[in-house]
Amino acid sequence: MRKSITLFVFSLLCSLSWATLPAISLKDINGKTIQIADLSKTGKPVIISFFATWCKPCVRELKAIHDVYADWQDETDVEVYIVSTDQGQDSKKVKPFVEGLGWEYHVLLDPNWALKRAMNVQNIPHIFVIDSKGNIVYNHMGYTDGSEQEIRKYLK
Repeated sequence: MRKSITLFVFSLLCSLSWATLPAISLKDINGKTIQIADLSKTGKPVIISFFATWCKPCVRELKAIHDVYADWQDETDVEVYIVSTDQGQDSKKVKPFVEGLGWEYHVLLDPNWALKRAMNVQNIPHIFVIDSKGNIVYNHMGYTDGSEQEIRKYLK
């Protein structure tokens, strides 16, 4: 029993460590510096999705979100930030890749994986939903068709 309580408290403390975004800065695809911690201070819900151009499930997830993004913005004023984990020469492919798909997301580059490590992202795709008060309310790795409906629940 004591072991179960200790495990429960430990898992609760681990989940509380995700209450805020880390104080890390990244460049967007146009070279502008973005402070990640500031994303949670806008008073709007925010989605942060880690992806790579070569990751097929990542692309499927971001295409599915793109299809409903305008509706989500109308309903909740959400902003979507996608964080490329492409490294080296592949990071130069991100801007034309995103523009070619017509995605209207804020695109950040994390070629050294500083944010990925800070947020304990092990695999991609990995998505976080931050509510309008700045709390991380959803944290999910992987993608299955239709999972954007789960994300929508957390936006409301």
